[in-house]
Amino acid sequence: MATQTLTQENFDETVTGNDIVLVDFWAEWCGPCRAFAPTFEKSSAAHPDVVHGKVDTEAEEGLAQAANIRSIPTIMAFREGVLVFAQPGALPAPALEDLVTQIKALDMDDVRRQIAENEAK
Repeated sequence: MATQTLTQENFDETVTGNDIVLVDFWAEWCGPCRAFAPTFEKSSAAHPDVVHGKVDTEAEEGLAQAANIRSIPTIMAFREGVLVFAQPGALPAPALEDLVTQIKALDMDDVRRQIAENEAK
């Protein structure tokens, strides 16, 4: 599956309507973003069950601000609508592959339990 362009209009629906969503926050002028793009595309092709979305931080300033993006590229991963990973910096292909594997293996009942425990504190 090819990467999808995410905007203010479709971001929430994409994140909540799919099991796993990886999001690449990027900008055209960003060298590391452009260098990471082929790695992200290859991951998209290798994992058609995972939505790979890209947010152009220049075109979607409000979305980038809402996501608290301070550095690009930033990779975020959502599982069942829950943010489970966020990290600035381009990931090498093996690290991105490992991330996808770890996200697929998450026990979301345990994740939700941990979130509830932290919110109760």
